[in-house]
Amino acid sequence: MQLQAAATMEAPDERSASWGGVLAMSLGAFALVASEFMPVSLLTPIAADLHVTEGHAGQAISVSGAFAVVTSLFIASVAGRLDRKLLLLLLTALTIASGVIVAIAPNYAIFMVGRALIGVAIGGFWSMSAATAMRLVPPAQVPRALAIFNGGNALATVIAAPLGSFLGSIIGWRGAFFCVVPVALIVFVWQVFSLPSMMAETKAGPADVFKLLGRPVVALGMAGVSLFFMGQFSLFTYLRPFLETVTQIDVRTLSLVLLMMGTAGFVGTLLIGGFLKEGLYRTLIVIPALMAVIAVALIAFGSGFAVTTTLLVVWGLFATSAPVGWWTWLALTLPRDAEAGGGLMVAIVQLAITLGAVIGGLLYDMSGYRSTFSASAVILLIAVLLAVLTSRRGRSTA
Repeated sequence: MQLQAAATMEAPDERSASWGGVLAMSLGAFALVASEFMPVSLLTPIAADLHVTEGHAGQAISVSGAFAVVTSLFIASVAGRLDRKLLLLLLTALTIASGVIVAIAPNYAIFMVGRALIGVAIGGFWSMSAATAMRLVPPAQVPRALAIFNGGNALATVIAAPLGSFLGSIIGWRGAFFCVVPVALIVFVWQVFSLPSMMAETKAGPADVFKLLGRPVVALGMAGVSLFFMGQFSLFTYLRPFLETVTQIDVRTLSLVLLMMGTAGFVGTLLIGGFLKEGLYRTLIVIPALMAVIAVALIAFGSGFAVTTTLLVVWGLFATSAPVGWWTWLALTLPRDAEAGGGLMVAIVQLAITLGAVIGGLLYDMSGYRSTFSASAVILLIAVLLAVLTSRRGRSTA
């Protein structure tokens, strides 16, 4: 299936494309992802202030992920025929409420309530991202719109942790979290004026999400995206101990390497649209294959700083931009079920990330980084195979 197959989508023509809405969604993605990962660099002061262990404070990320999964599976059915513009505004309002609640939380329980709200906003936003892009721009521009959405995500991934640490040292962890609130307020106002009314045409039931897996191309694609993220995070989660013990770099250099990876990922989201237009499935196949090669190369050359840094920058370029390809695949494969499909994909990706981290951790503890990175390469190669099978099925049904 080529990108032109998206002509069946119900989307505006060039004159009615809402690029202002696309940019508002990108800034919204930035606010959401920054909120999601802000605790990573603030665990110690959060734990001390709320009188809990750092392990308990770390559950702030787990609870947001859990609520994101549940929301992604059921938001389409719960929202029914509600105007999707209004729904997106409600999710942005939840982001604002979350930031305020977390910033003023008098205890751990209230803090976790605030984190649960951001999980709902994250699950709802990403579930509707592909469907929203299809309503905002012409079919041929959907990959570009999704790349812009993901650009906000990539930018937040680059700066959330270091910015949180910096702000926390100046205005405290509560002030750091509250800084997201004015950004979300800007997003809310921007969405009010830039998003068109987007009435839902059908009401999806909870079972409709899982019925999609009855289509072979969907089942294969979802398996492919699952293994891609599983392979990615089974390695990425354990980069810090690898870099500290094998490459033997200090914390400051580590931060620089991670920043370079994130910056490369942001650049990747800006470039991938052109590759998707030339060959969607080819891109989905090549990226995990190259990442598998990088995983193996890190085992062989991990002690060399220059080589390792170069490999990780290329990894960041591919890993951060790849989701744009899978979201584009979703928009092309399920033009009339993009919301239900988006919910299913968000849930699968969240679970795959968790499982990848667990598998990588078990192998790292038992046998060290070589086993973890080898497993990542194997999983990514299986993802390549599933992408090939998805391509064949997709083209046969196009």
